[in-house]
Amino acid sequence: QAGLIANARLTTHLAKYGYRPVPITPSLWTHGTRPINFSLVVDDFGIKYVGKEHALHLLDALRDLYAVTEDWDGSLFSGLTIQWNYADQYVDISMPHYIPSMLHRFQHPTPKKHQGAPHSWTIPTYGASVQYASLPDDSPILSAAEIIDIQQKVGTLLYYAVSVDPFMLAALGTIASSQAKATQLTKDECLWLMDYAASNPLSIIRYAASGMVLHIHSDASYLSETRARSRGAGHFFLSSQPDDPTRPPDTMPTLNGPIHTMCKIIDVVVGSAAEAEIGAGYLNGQDAVPIITTLRELGHPQPPTPIQVDNTTSEGFANGTMKQKRSKAMDMR
Repeated sequence: QAGLIANARLTTHLAKYGYRPVPITPSLWTHGTRPINFSLVVDDFGIKYVGKEHALHLLDALRDLYAVTEDWDGSLFSGLTIQWNYADQYVDISMPHYIPSMLHRFQHPTPKKHQGAPHSWTIPTYGASVQYASLPDDSPILSAAEIIDIQQKVGTLLYYAVSVDPFMLAALGTIASSQAKATQLTKDECLWLMDYAASNPLSIIRYAASGMVLHIHSDASYLSETRARSRGAGHFFLSSQPDDPTRPPDTMPTLNGPIHTMCKIIDVVVGSAAEAEIGAGYLNGQDAVPIITTLRELGHPQPPTPIQVDNTTSEGFANGTMKQKRSKAMDMR
């Protein structure tokens, strides 16, 4: 209630100076005529402006009612450490103190052997025409205290993974899907992930200057999870226009750091790899909608969003160049 009252007071005050929340994206504000936007998290303002006089206008408006401190370097916002390099046109995002604090909280030691992978893997049987599924997990059920410990570790690492280390997301999703009835195998996977975090305590995502057009690379892994489930994933990044005439012919838009990574277990049992790819494309499309809206409200017009896949069946199905006639499995969806 106190937060609601404070927000209403701020909204009324800034409206006198031409500032207002954008229609859809929560906590994002803009000005009616000035080239300035800001994101508001509790009482922290992350400001994007063109021309310092516009930032000073916002500061003067805030000082009429509040005591304000400022950081013109923009080096810290919402727990993220931000290192700007305008000369070379890139910015690095990191959380350098997060993992050491987490390891201290859970008293997890640094492993003797460097752990470079965030989760274990199923070793393929090379040369065999049939790859058998893993045996069911029959390891002992954990105690209530051990389950709570795993849930706390998953919750703590999830914020870090979403922010700066998306490599953790697949492992976190698998552990989270079984944490309610966690077994010794779940605990072992959690310890593996903690060893990975201890071995790689500083992840940095670098964003290069771009045309601010959203691109998505979509993929799926068929029957890679327990109980005949599959996983969908997506790499969301900002780059140039898909048909940029200044780009060399037959080249794709330049890759960039992820502004979002989709990594989810598909919630239905799919009947083929192509169906898994279509499901992953659908999930990525869902996640793209609010990002496209935010980019437009920030002043970056968006063309139809290109989604790159690696399965010709899913590409033909999505673009209407291939018609499915006999696939009752897809009709069920």
